[in-house]
Amino acid sequence: MPLFSWEELVSAADLIYNQLPPTPQIVWPLLSQRAGAAVWVKHENHTPIGAFKARGGISFMDWLSRSRPHIRGIVTATRGNHGQAQARAATAAGIEAKILVPFGNSAEKNAAMRAFGAELIEFGRDFDEARLEAVRLSKSEDLFLVPPFHKEIVRGVATYALELFTAAPGLDSVYVPIGCGSGICGVIAARDALGLRTKVVGVVSTEAAGAKLSFEAGRIIETSSASTLADGMAVRVPVAEAFEIYSSGADRIIAVDDEEVKAAMRSLYRDTHNLAEGAGAAAFAALMQERERMQGKEVAVILSGGNVDMEVYSRVIGSEH
Repeated sequence: MPLFSWEELVSAADLIYNQLPPTPQIVWPLLSQRAGAAVWVKHENHTPIGAFKARGGISFMDWLSRSRPHIRGIVTATRGNHGQAQARAATAAGIEAKILVPFGNSAEKNAAMRAFGAELIEFGRDFDEARLEAVRLSKSEDLFLVPPFHKEIVRGVATYALELFTAAPGLDSVYVPIGCGSGICGVIAARDALGLRTKVVGVVSTEAAGAKLSFEAGRIIETSSASTLADGMAVRVPVAEAFEIYSSGADRIIAVDDEEVKAAMRSLYRDTHNLAEGAGAAAFAALMQERERMQGKEVAVILSGGNVDMEVYSRVIGSEH
């Protein structure tokens, strides 16, 4: 049974379009030539926060405002895009937002979260340590803990896949990056609600491959570290609720290394003049890894975000030999 009905996704889209327009999905000819396939790019880098998570922030905050009308504030952990989405939505709802990030997080994503009204707190060496501190603060300061994965977040996120599948119902495969899992679960939910047969291919970093290892083992497997350029995928501990969905709904999960991600960032800029952060370029990196397998097919890649620090991006763009 689908996670959501078509009507539930349309309702979420109506809610979200009050704050942001649909994003484009474009077949770029140069990118298609490079991949040897008809490549649709879903441009979630074109939202008000530069990433797909803006949608989940809107749908989650609407649910929270209705179910907890007297809430004082929220707390959550992030590497950046989830935090921007929740800060933006909380500020619009008139409640405070405390956002936990690990030390060494993206300076520009941190600045964006503050600009959206968040109180930013640096804690821990990675996302998973920051997430534990968010749990502690939720109890000590009576704040609502926004999880990295929630059904209402997924319902909002799924609207980008609804747009994509409505425009391109004949897709053979869709490549989507995996962090905490709302993106891939949203794509699976929309595909199933529309009754399509499109294969959903998850993408992780070789340096944070917990979702792939778990998918292949049929049980949750943590990694000891998650140090990758693609910070949106830098998760050591797969989210169990998300794993339950993509373990059965995904066709396969592919791991890409940082060099493949950098090459994809450069290709996306050269062929489309769109800026992609590491996680945003990972789907195209995975497609290029499977280039021979996808020859002549119609596929899509999710450009999930474009929030990369200028210094980092400059190094990536300038590193091609």
